[in-house]
Amino acid sequence: MKETTRRVLGTAALFVGSFCTMGCIESPVKAQPSVAAPSGLVDLTQAAETSVNAVVYIKVTTNSKTKTMEVQDPFSDFFGDFFGFGGGGTQRRQIQTPKREGSGSGVIISSDGYIVTNNHVVSEADELLVKLNDNREFKGRIIGTDEQTDLALVKIEGKDFPTLPIGNSDDLKVGEWVLAVGNPFNLTSTVTAGIVSAKARSMGANSIESFIQTDAAINRGNSGGALVNAKGELVGINAMIYSQTGSYTGYGFAIPTTIMNKVVSDLKEFGVVQRAQLGVQGSDVSLYIDSEKEKGNEVDLGTLKGVYIAEVLDNSTASEAGLRKGDVVVEFDGKDVEKMAELQEAVSTKRPGDKVKITYLRNKKKETTTAVMRNSQGNTKVLEQLNMDQFGAALKPLDSETKRQLNLPNGLEVIAVKKGKMADAGVQKGWIILQVNDKPMNTVEDFEEAVKEANRSSDRILWIRAITQSGKLRSAVVELED
Repeated sequence: MKETTRRVLGTAALFVGSFCTMGCIESPVKAQPSVAAPSGLVDLTQAAETSVNAVVYIKVTTNSKTKTMEVQDPFSDFFGDFFGFGGGGTQRRQIQTPKREGSGSGVIISSDGYIVTNNHVVSEADELLVKLNDNREFKGRIIGTDEQTDLALVKIEGKDFPTLPIGNSDDLKVGEWVLAVGNPFNLTSTVTAGIVSAKARSMGANSIESFIQTDAAINRGNSGGALVNAKGELVGINAMIYSQTGSYTGYGFAIPTTIMNKVVSDLKEFGVVQRAQLGVQGSDVSLYIDSEKEKGNEVDLGTLKGVYIAEVLDNSTASEAGLRKGDVVVEFDGKDVEKMAELQEAVSTKRPGDKVKITYLRNKKKETTTAVMRNSQGNTKVLEQLNMDQFGAALKPLDSETKRQLNLPNGLEVIAVKKGKMADAGVQKGWIILQVNDKPMNTVEDFEEAVKEANRSSDRILWIRAITQSGKLRSAVVELED
């Protein structure tokens, strides 16, 4: 049977060093040393007792929405395009999605109510209800999300909340005992135990990942919960399972605190992650050697570990550092690198502008260079979260009557324009925005998502295609740079 990666998503499975010096995370609870039980086994009771109070249950509500969907025309198989209506056998229809509820877990990381969870738990939430182990309930507010690492930061109002001390996931060793704490199947405050089975696993689910693999039982609803070591320290955020059934039959995967600390710090300070990029494409040395052997080529890179560079991107950190195709990165800023996941993890802890040291092999000779980390735009500027007020335009979805009269499948009407980026680009009241960066616009949320994607891109522009009420085509380019 083919094995499948499945993400733990609330109540339904979707198949699928430290920065605390910057004040990113409070750790007011002192970690307890692990205790040896009389039998010689590690006593995990203290770690469990501390953890359950800091792990919360998150109920997610997604309200009913009107969406435009492509549906198959039932008569197209018989008549094709005989009448000349076009559409390729499909029709656009508006449907009302039902109200949905799901659940997941989260970890309180500061006494003033900051909670870490998974992005996939809260990404579609219209309402968040957070329930503590003592049955207190609070409304949650999303501070920020990061799809690339599948992390999110939520806030509840109050003080003196129970927290977990933050441990260093780099110190974890394979074979070390850990606890998975969460709310599987709506069973609150559930603790399971296992060992660290592997580190720096890459599953291909996120663009940035270096998972801690464990055999502690993790099921649906554990998403966003805590992976805790025997000292009672948080070392990871549970995110995925590897399973053939959607329930625990294999391994669980957690996002390490080395990645979490940086993401949380950025979301708190900027509302968006300040992501530095090395600017290389490549693979594990072992994978590269294996692929070359399959082609009948013998390869000697002088090492069997590290990251083989297949391409260096222009105007990147790597190009500034002088890295070339064929080099093998073996150390990044003092951290040994044996595979791509470890390099990704090390890079993810840096911000644009940070100076780093890179050690690599070229023609089997070890060399070291330094460089300043850059972002995807090739500079070191701080990426700010864009406030929709900066655009200076009010938008609303086209009603069905306007669509009928203008024969439009979708669109957003500009109902007001004031001083801002849209006015600077020439957008006028009455325009109907059809596409932004080639994506159809049906809802205001579609526009907001296009802005987020463009803000992360190298171009940082919105290319708007629109039509006037009289049927004239218009276009505008909105620059996101200040």
